[in-house]
Amino acid sequence: MAKKVALLQGNEACAHGALYAGAKFFGGYPITPSTEVAEVLAQELPKIGGKFIQMEDEIGAMASVIGASLTGAKVITATSGPGVSLKQELIGYACIAEVPCVIINVMRGGPSTGMPTGPGQSDVMQARWGTHGDHATIAVAPASCQEIFSETVRAFNLAETYRMPVQVLYDEIVGHMRERIEFPEPGELEVVDRTQPTVPPEEYKPYDSSFGDVPPLAAFGSDYRFHVTGLNKAADGFPTTKADLVDAEERRQIRKVDANRAKIEKNEEYLVDDAEIVILAYGSTSRSARYAVNELRKEGVKAGLFRPITLWPFPEKRVAELARQAKAIIVPEMNLGQMILEVERVSKGACEITGVNRVDGEPINPGQIMDKVKEVL
Repeated sequence: MAKKVALLQGNEACAHGALYAGAKFFGGYPITPSTEVAEVLAQELPKIGGKFIQMEDEIGAMASVIGASLTGAKVITATSGPGVSLKQELIGYACIAEVPCVIINVMRGGPSTGMPTGPGQSDVMQARWGTHGDHATIAVAPASCQEIFSETVRAFNLAETYRMPVQVLYDEIVGHMRERIEFPEPGELEVVDRTQPTVPPEEYKPYDSSFGDVPPLAAFGSDYRFHVTGLNKAADGFPTTKADLVDAEERRQIRKVDANRAKIEKNEEYLVDDAEIVILAYGSTSRSARYAVNELRKEGVKAGLFRPITLWPFPEKRVAELARQAKAIIVPEMNLGQMILEVERVSKGACEITGVNRVDGEPINPGQIMDKVKEVL
């Protein structure tokens, strides 16, 4: 039997990926260029017993998904850069309270209102460091409509597995382009649900590290009652200022991601085995980079593409290896230099690092990348 196919925008594919993953709640606020995610879910969630709510602002939207997640639902919100800025305090709350949620950021130009209808990739560092305090971050960056579907599913899996917010970063180009989508059959893609407690309600502690770095999460409204706070807390969820408990909690929350990098990181490599020039690109810019690699190969230039699909945690080990192999790493991105900072950090001067940057609302084209490669040959 043939699979169901459709011609969908990236934003529409995102919404359908959320439904495939089992999303039952969307709380959001309309903002260009992400609004189609909300439009599709507003139509589809009620059909499966889910809930859609348009909140009064982005802060309320983030609060609503945290609350819904604590009742046991898989939750999603969708926004763009200014909306993520408003959500930051509550993203921090979701981090410290370890509340699973998926945040879609369809990136545009900025800062502030910037260019609402143009693409950008300037929220990369916002995704990592936008909220205050030490915290782990997981963020993924799909580059096609099909990949938006599958990476949205994976974002839910990561959020549920590690009890934390996960961001999906793609830009206006991929969000609004239309491509053929092949819908996977039920069960074809892995779908993960959060771990439930196995102890009776009277023995349950929501942050009990004896279960491992990711404690089971009960649902509000069930027989389990527990305390949730944005303060540092003990295993029972109530606030504490005891230095040893605070230190242990902070380190556990970082460790649950760092210790599982091999499971979380996902990259694509294209013609890098013998590459003397490696182009490190993500999102829609990687599409131009792949074209540039093919054209450069025709001209005898040994170029290759390394595409981080998981942006955070950053693929430090592999990028360091490529830096020792290559003559140069080129980092094209629609900002004035963000991901290149990570490349420079882990490369430690092993090769030349240079960027191709654009912030005028137009995509980086293959010719710009090819010109930069030829500069460093």
